[in-house]
Amino acid sequence: MKSIHQLGDLRGQRILIRCDFNVPLDGDVITDDGRIRAALPTLTSLLEAGAKVVVMAHLGRPKGQVAPKFSLAPVAQRLSQLLGRPVKLAQDVVGPSAETTVAGLGAGQIALLENVRFEAAEESKDDAERARLAERYARFGDIFVSDGFGVVHRKQASVFDIARLLPNAAGDLVVQEVAVLRQLTETPQRPYVVVLGGAKVADKLAVIENLLQVADTLVIGGGMAYTFLKAEGLEVGQSLLDPTKVEACAEYLRAARAAGKSILLPVDVRTVTDWDFASRSVVGEVVTVPVDQIPADRQGLDIGPATQKLFAQAVVGAKTVFWNGPMGVSEIEVLSQGTRALAQALADCPGLTVVGGGDSAAAVRAFGYPDDAFGHISTGGGASLEYLEGKTLPGLAVLTEA
Repeated sequence: MKSIHQLGDLRGQRILIRCDFNVPLDGDVITDDGRIRAALPTLTSLLEAGAKVVVMAHLGRPKGQVAPKFSLAPVAQRLSQLLGRPVKLAQDVVGPSAETTVAGLGAGQIALLENVRFEAAEESKDDAERARLAERYARFGDIFVSDGFGVVHRKQASVFDIARLLPNAAGDLVVQEVAVLRQLTETPQRPYVVVLGGAKVADKLAVIENLLQVADTLVIGGGMAYTFLKAEGLEVGQSLLDPTKVEACAEYLRAARAAGKSILLPVDVRTVTDWDFASRSVVGEVVTVPVDQIPADRQGLDIGPATQKLFAQAVVGAKTVFWNGPMGVSEIEVLSQGTRALAQALADCPGLTVVGGGDSAAAVRAFGYPDDAFGHISTGGGASLEYLEGKTLPGLAVLTEA
């Protein structure tokens, strides 16, 4: 991939840049601006070089419809604050407002197009339909820069098709993300520990298969752990379980042991009889039990204190750690202790620690950790997982095409 620093003199050049500004909102208030801050180095470099910067981004899933609640207006406001300069927001994506806004840009000025997902063709499965939209995007730029790592695994008009129409380069964020993930898959310092959590075991099986080849220890927590516990012959009560993946989990456990790898599963869990995510509360008492004694009427929603120590010991002693997925329902205070303990273990680890985006990144920021408490916080949970699976990411592959 060519970087933005290989583009030559950019003064007066129109740079059409894809960023990932899919930030969480509470009403119109951004609750985590990490993805916006991650784009600042690239944007600042382009603006200081005298480029006319036109930003494309998405927010939420408006499904091709104009939906005011998914407007990028809060993003434009926050980006303006962080950059210390005005950010002009177009009121549409490729319509009259976008054309006027882009035409009015001067050197060293920046504009943000409205949510690209307001255009139905942006996510179309029809290559020709996406290409037509990309041609309309291309009118706004002389060079395309890809800096939205969180979307490079998507074959979308503003990610993939536009890169085929304009000279292209990777922004600093994408270059950094790829460098870190390449180190994780090709040259990790050992011991190398991978921690996987979250709810859906099916989302992580391909990652486990690939990482079994390079990692020394796999640590498995969160909702996905109960399918592995079931594969070990344990009863998991009302805990989250994917019965279609039990045999696959059993096979991974056998393969890991045969290869001399270590897979750590919870030894105790915090259980409840019921809980309400909307009110961030549990029903009744939280009871910690060993994993072989989970009552039939209770569900495990966080790892227990003995597991916290077990997992933390593995993490602190590692030279490379990759973590994706919380250890429990970290949004509920009484069920956040496992995730908090793991975050602290990563912060205490002297080696390279990588937080794999998504819920993990949101959790560590909600707990009050600064980004520099870790070696790297990825801006793309799904993209980083697919990279670690060994998949070809369309948004990266297109940047290396001749």
